[in-house]
Amino acid sequence: MTELARIGVTGLAVMGRNLARNLARHGHSVAVHNRSYGRTKELVEEFGHEGTFLPAETAEQFVASLERPRRLVIMVKAGGPTDAVIDEFAPLLEPGDMIVDGGNAHFADTRRREHALRERGLHFVGAGISGGEEGALHGPSIMPGGSPESYEALGPLLEDISAKVDGTPCCTHVGPDGAGHFVKMVHNGIEYADMQLIAEAYDLLRRGAGREPAEIAEVFRGWNEGRLGSYLIEITAEVLAHTDATTGKPFVDVVLDQAEQKGTGRWTVQIALDLGVPVSGIAEAVFARSLSGGADLRAAARELPGPLPTGSADLLVEDVEQALYASKIVAYAQGFNQIQAGSAEYNWSIDPGAMATIWRGGCIIRAKFLDRIKAAYDGDAGLPSLLVDDYFQDAVRGAQDAWRRVVTTATTLGIPVPGFSSALAYYDGLRAERLPAALVQGQRDFFGAHTYRRVDREGSFHVLWGGDRSEVTA
Repeated sequence: MTELARIGVTGLAVMGRNLARNLARHGHSVAVHNRSYGRTKELVEEFGHEGTFLPAETAEQFVASLERPRRLVIMVKAGGPTDAVIDEFAPLLEPGDMIVDGGNAHFADTRRREHALRERGLHFVGAGISGGEEGALHGPSIMPGGSPESYEALGPLLEDISAKVDGTPCCTHVGPDGAGHFVKMVHNGIEYADMQLIAEAYDLLRRGAGREPAEIAEVFRGWNEGRLGSYLIEITAEVLAHTDATTGKPFVDVVLDQAEQKGTGRWTVQIALDLGVPVSGIAEAVFARSLSGGADLRAAARELPGPLPTGSADLLVEDVEQALYASKIVAYAQGFNQIQAGSAEYNWSIDPGAMATIWRGGCIIRAKFLDRIKAAYDGDAGLPSLLVDDYFQDAVRGAQDAWRRVVTTATTLGIPVPGFSSALAYYDGLRAERLPAALVQGQRDFFGAHTYRRVDREGSFHVLWGGDRSEVTA
């Protein structure tokens, strides 16, 4: 009898190849397929010793080599290419089989695909996979959506190859249809904010405190031993310590200061606007990348006046650490609020504590304080904001004086800190007894008769601004 594979991977670029190797290394037989058969052959020839691979030259051979229910993982570019692969394979599958999209798809596309394939009796699973090339090979964080039935057949394999923290897999069933890709989108949005905040901390220590990259690398190494310990802090120290082989200069000084993006951060902000959830930290990180990429605009504005140079400021490393930690808490609080809002909007019943659990390992934003986030949601699954949890409230209370000093110093020196300052503004907005939105409502009622509500009685009202200015019930 011909051996059948437990799972198949089509699309053997770096992520797909490494995911297939990870599965094979864990003892699972893997069918492998690529649009160009040469890449399939290369995989088997180079890594065939790692496990059992069943190479397929055609879509028909690939599907025929899978055991039922068939588990077919797509690892191709999001958008049109994903739809093309689905259209190619879906007619070859039978009811109960499943297609798994492991790319960075927009969750709305995943919802559409899941609905269409469900009508054909097929399961569709949008699975967010974080950790990059190394994670795919050695253990990523995996965020699968789809039906509970599909997870019964697929989940054990994904949990097996995921990262583990204290023996717990960094993989769980997130929720129906597009829930997995939604959570991965927000994960990436938090990643944008986290990276921007770290970059601002570097800029403050470099331009504000006059430290060299190698010195700042040691600061980050020290931070990585404490409460800021995380993958991003760890690799930041490595980047800052690196010397360019060609020039002998610090590596960071020879890299063009124009950051790119692939879209997930932008999607996070767009969807947050649709949901009415303020994610200002993520938005500022996206806009900071956009500003960095606007070379012509920046060149034209180079001579804009700024503060007179004063040399290095009396900027304490400890203050920057406090500001970074407090701002980081805000970024994660905003991201988790967006997950809660999306879950409510689409009836997904996402467990935020479970998301913190599976982000503790494998993914790009893995960090020590995710244990604290997990504990916060374990204590209160309906927590309105991480900022009101006792631990995080105490942390921000202890950091806020330093946080304000850092933002003030940065502003005085003309060093842009959109992440730090927007996080502080969000924090102050939350704790304000009254916001100037009352005046905005008055303005809206004046020019557009949009009405307003009062603090002292129920109902909506309008002032006859063009008349005798009496108040009427709307």
